[in-house]
Amino acid sequence: MSIRWTHAFVDRPSDRIAAARAFWTAVTGTRLSELRGARGEFATLLPTDGDACVKMQGVGAGPGGAHLDFSVDDVEAFVTTARALGAVPVAEHEGWSVLRSPAGQPFCAVPWHGESVRPPVVAGSRLDQVCLDIAPSAYDAESAFWAELTGWQPLAGSLPEFRVLRPPPGLPVRILLQRLDEERPAAAHLDLACADIAATRARHEDLGARVVARGPHWTVLHDPAGGAYCLTGRDPETGGLPASALNGARS
Repeated sequence: MSIRWTHAFVDRPSDRIAAARAFWTAVTGTRLSELRGARGEFATLLPTDGDACVKMQGVGAGPGGAHLDFSVDDVEAFVTTARALGAVPVAEHEGWSVLRSPAGQPFCAVPWHGESVRPPVVAGSRLDQVCLDIAPSAYDAESAFWAELTGWQPLAGSLPEFRVLRPPPGLPVRILLQRLDEERPAAAHLDLACADIAATRARHEDLGARVVARGPHWTVLHDPAGGAYCLTGRDPETGGLPASALNGARS
């Protein structure tokens, strides 16, 4: 079993999804596909080059957030493996399945349709990471679950509360596991790698985003639909932190 492609899903409340679609197509340099689903809740962000790796969903309840779709050759085998590792099935559809991780984070298993080429960096940034926000009591078990499910390389993060799962070359979205300071349900948000956080932040603010917090090498914003996401000071091509950030984290 291998993961052949990944999609990061932007989940936003249905009554705010139009604003979210306009914002995320603008910041990623994409165009919106035709809407899909019984209520037109699904859409793909189509890049100018390469294969799509970001999709959107209007959700009817809750604030939304983010989740991952794993594209695989054999959905049934992937689901069987996920369940053996502790995932809980949520819904079965024709050809694809929705599950929850042991800590409660939703994800999907979908068929691979031949995607293989990452979209380009746009205006110095790339949406390339889904950050899973995990309560302290569940962090170690949840980290082990995602590492075993994906088979991706685990790496220490820049701070003790972060772990990275780096996919094989060519896959467009990696996973960051963040240990929270408080006990609360699992959630997820999107991260963009930015060559220049300040320049990217200014562009996003012009498009309607709002800064809510700043960290050592990241900035937290809310998009026009109220969804949280981060701009991170990482190389948009490789996803890695610059040496200065790594040295600072160790000092």
